[in-house]
Amino acid sequence: MKTLVTLSVLPLLMAFNASAPVNHATSQDLLTIQPCQMENNTFQGGEEITYKLYYNWNFVWLSAGEVTFRVNDLGNQYHFSAHGRTYKSYEWFFKVRDYYDTYVDKKTLLPNVSIRDIQEGGYRLYDKVTFDHDRGLAVSQRGKTREVATPTEFTVESCMHDVLSIIYFSRNIDFNGMNKGQQFPVKIFLDRETYPLKVKYLGKEDRKKVKGQGRFSTHVFSPQVVAGNVFKEDDQMKVWVSDDQNRIPLMIESPVSVGSVKAVLKSYKGLKYHFDAEVGQ
Repeated sequence: MKTLVTLSVLPLLMAFNASAPVNHATSQDLLTIQPCQMENNTFQGGEEITYKLYYNWNFVWLSAGEVTFRVNDLGNQYHFSAHGRTYKSYEWFFKVRDYYDTYVDKKTLLPNVSIRDIQEGGYRLYDKVTFDHDRGLAVSQRGKTREVATPTEFTVESCMHDVLSIIYFSRNIDFNGMNKGQQFPVKIFLDRETYPLKVKYLGKEDRKKVKGQGRFSTHVFSPQVVAGNVFKEDDQMKVWVSDDQNRIPLMIESPVSVGSVKAVLKSYKGLKYHFDAEVGQ
């Protein structure tokens, strides 16, 4: 089950920064990246970014909720969190209180522990995943609540990411000289499954308007979606990322099986660099 919060978290893996090495594959249209190590030159402890979430229903955009992403510096680890909620005015339709927390190694940005605590209407889920990258294992402690969760062990590829770690990992990928139409692969472990996906670069948009924030110089990307209950086969998700050293997502648009969703930058603080992608009103 995917909510507005989940739908906003997944495309935010597109937050990129120009600093880490990228190896060009033999195909002109495909880039390969090294998933096992990454030096962080993009974010810092204390960064906090909030997005306003909208849902389009019968051609009407409803202001549905907010999700806030935070980075805490814990010494040899970073703690990433994404906490989302619906507004009270929307909760007659659907109430959400979602908490994502991931603890990653500072040297590699690989997840050590990933926790999701989900409350969506009458649906509840607690899932704590502990990664053993050396052995290629992930242990999922899963149930309706933490008190009743039971463990299951899964074999995964080494250097596997979760839905939050891949966001901050990707913010350090070097896309200098990337051509329109080129793609690169990513893999995440979510809901006890591995998702191998591709992300396509759509080019630059120099004066993208972001509601309430102004116009920005941006890069535009399209993460591959998985057809099923949420997405149709030909759906295209689009992400606009600031063209500066911070490389933060400014806006995400995505169709879903019924209607569409949008996440729009509302506020930010604690960025590592001056936010200079804005080009006016």
